[in-house]
Amino acid sequence: MFKFLKTPPNKPLRKDENVAKDYNKLRWQVFFGIFVGYAGYYLVRKNFTLAMPDLIEQGYTKLELGFALSGVAIAYGLSKFLMGNVSDRSDARKFMPIGLLMSGLIMITMGFFPFATSSVTIMFILLLLNGWFQGMGWPPSGRIMVQWFSIKERGTKMAFWNTAHNIGGGLIGPLAIFGVAYFSDWHAKLYLPGFIAVFIALIIYLTLRDRPQAVGLPAIEDFKNDYPEAIEGVDQNAMISAKEIFIKYVFKNKLLWFIAIANIFVYLVRYGVLDWAPTYLKEVKGFSLNETGWAYFLYEWAGIPGTILAGIVSDKWFKGKRAPVSIIYMILVLIAVVIYWKNPAGNPMIDNLALISIGFLIYGPVMLIGVQALDLVPKNAAGTAAGFTGLFGYLGGALTANIAIGYLVDNYGWDSSFILLVVACILSIVFIGYTWIIENKNHALKELNKI
Repeated sequence: MFKFLKTPPNKPLRKDENVAKDYNKLRWQVFFGIFVGYAGYYLVRKNFTLAMPDLIEQGYTKLELGFALSGVAIAYGLSKFLMGNVSDRSDARKFMPIGLLMSGLIMITMGFFPFATSSVTIMFILLLLNGWFQGMGWPPSGRIMVQWFSIKERGTKMAFWNTAHNIGGGLIGPLAIFGVAYFSDWHAKLYLPGFIAVFIALIIYLTLRDRPQAVGLPAIEDFKNDYPEAIEGVDQNAMISAKEIFIKYVFKNKLLWFIAIANIFVYLVRYGVLDWAPTYLKEVKGFSLNETGWAYFLYEWAGIPGTILAGIVSDKWFKGKRAPVSIIYMILVLIAVVIYWKNPAGNPMIDNLALISIGFLIYGPVMLIGVQALDLVPKNAAGTAAGFTGLFGYLGGALTANIAIGYLVDNYGWDSSFILLVVACILSIVFIGYTWIIENKNHALKELNKI
């Protein structure tokens, strides 16, 4: 399998007059591929949450469905880390569409075959498999980003790319409304996004190219004359062994550890709000299917301008420092979560505005933590570094959001879950703040060494 996926060899360096023109054309082509592709991944990652109210009506408890949904978080966290390492040594053009194809087929299975939703165990296993294949989306996208875009433009470019999951995740709501209305079947929430994902997998294969050198173009650092300073004495284009990536650039990287821990709490807030929004809005706020679907849509799509703004501000105002922007965003998230919690039922406008605010803000820190991880390692270790922060985010944050919130709501009511979210906001600010301190100390030491 790995032999089939291995990175293509370098082609002889082109020296004709069309190099710059073709380079820029391919940069936008591969950007389009990972943008549409990653949006496709989100069509089949969280659509199960919209089916949860229907499954509750069939007799499942919130804890049972939270356990089933945890399969995605468990497998995705592990896969993003382990498959991220594989992706660092694989052809992104093949690696990324295979993952999406398999995720789409799993969702089609869950929608079309009654046995697939007949028990918590079967749903858990299928969602576990889905989560594993979902882990094949971010790492190759990160690889494409560092291979085709230089470090001084990466924050802004990553911000625009990162909105892909808002678009994909946001479209789940309208797709659910359309699917149920057109097919008169709530299972359409599962199989309709699955079919679309299979089609998008083909688009990914047609548009991606692994790296510039594989098509006879110079490395991005040479093309842009933009060489990273974060990792001195390292050949950014050299292939690195799996052992060296894990030990030297990940496990011994102190700053990466603190970023990863902060990611736990950011993801707990992200999925604690998102995954339970359809159920919470229906049970507590009295929202209908249409109102819930559009609220889900607004939450995700509000993240688009919020994420872009975070990337631009971190690049332009804070000169590539990601932590201060994340801290500002998480303080505002905390305020919006409290409003969402305390707003009495019967005020849907305030609920929607609170959700829009959380969606606008939460994806900034999600994206910036990923960018911090990429900035800290060589290009050919990017997938593993991003996977490391994702491992913490999903196994620590998303898993807690799935199981702990389901347990708390079943036994202590919705208020207990919001107390957990408030604590998570505060802890995320603390740990991100510590990464800012370390970054400032490292920068000061580098400046002293130059004197």
